[in-house]
Amino acid sequence: MSSCAQSNYAKLEPEYAKQIYADLPDYSNMQYWAAHPDKKDPSDSVPAPLKAGYTPNSNVDVFFVHPTTYLDSTKPYGWTASLNDYKTNLKTDYYVILNQASIFNEAGRIFAPRYRQAHIKSYTPNNKVDTGYALAAFEIAYQDVKKSFEYYMEHYNNGRPIIIASHSQGSTHTIRLLKEFFDDKPLSKKLVVAYLVGMPVDPAIYTKLKACEKPNATGCICSWRTFHEGYVGNFVANEKYTAIVTNPLSWSSNLTKVDRFQNTGAVLYNFNKITPFVVGAINHGGVLWTPKPHFFGSFLYKSEDYHFVDYNLYYLSIRKNVGERVDAYLSANSNYTR
Repeated sequence: MSSCAQSNYAKLEPEYAKQIYADLPDYSNMQYWAAHPDKKDPSDSVPAPLKAGYTPNSNVDVFFVHPTTYLDSTKPYGWTASLNDYKTNLKTDYYVILNQASIFNEAGRIFAPRYRQAHIKSYTPNNKVDTGYALAAFEIAYQDVKKSFEYYMEHYNNGRPIIIASHSQGSTHTIRLLKEFFDDKPLSKKLVVAYLVGMPVDPAIYTKLKACEKPNATGCICSWRTFHEGYVGNFVANEKYTAIVTNPLSWSSNLTKVDRFQNTGAVLYNFNKITPFVVGAINHGGVLWTPKPHFFGSFLYKSEDYHFVDYNLYYLSIRKNVGERVDAYLSANSNYTR
């Protein structure tokens, strides 16, 4: 644990700190990976319509950091999730890893660490004391992600190109991970692409890394947050910068409005069903807008914020795009073959 997190917890509640110190992940143990090439897990799943043409690539790795799944309003483990909470782990595995990480299973080998994630309320603390807990919780979570990445690099990478992918809290941590390990660092040469989805990415925090501007660009960042057309939340309005926003249908900085008929497939209620023409995509400032989604029984009709389906709405488009970027990277680096 970092000195920052130690200091925060020591000041707040010593008994709570003891609990955190006792619940350390060991990334040599498969238990601490939600997805890993050496075990069968939901990231291996392929929607039924896509199975016939499925040709996985083992020359590239995907390091995926999952979003918040510690959602219990009673905070049974305080501000920091327990790695041994089976309910949280089930949500991670059979919602997030299945519906998000699986997008990347044809592009490369998937590594998705479990980490001591911050509780969802850490994003909206009510007072100064809660803010201290929240900051410490985020620091603990990042240190786990960092530790898992360092273990992955030492034991599993073996020089392979890397895709970084994440959502929500996962992106909170990978934004920092990219800065620490890739930006203006030798490892940037191994970066195929980073999909930092569901959180605002300030382009100014990076020295060398830039937003992707073309569908086959590599070594760059894709990011978006999906809202109903016309909606601007207070948190967006208060941002002091324009976040990176990638159109997940065109993947081009020159084509920023694409209608839903160009969206060949979303994955929604039924993982084994590909639903076309659900939503379009419109770049607007630092967010992505879309008209109301079109699908039977839509659970989004009464919502303005489509955060939890940022990946699902564009499932097939993302899957195709990451393949294009992998091909482009491998073609430009002849020491790898697809």
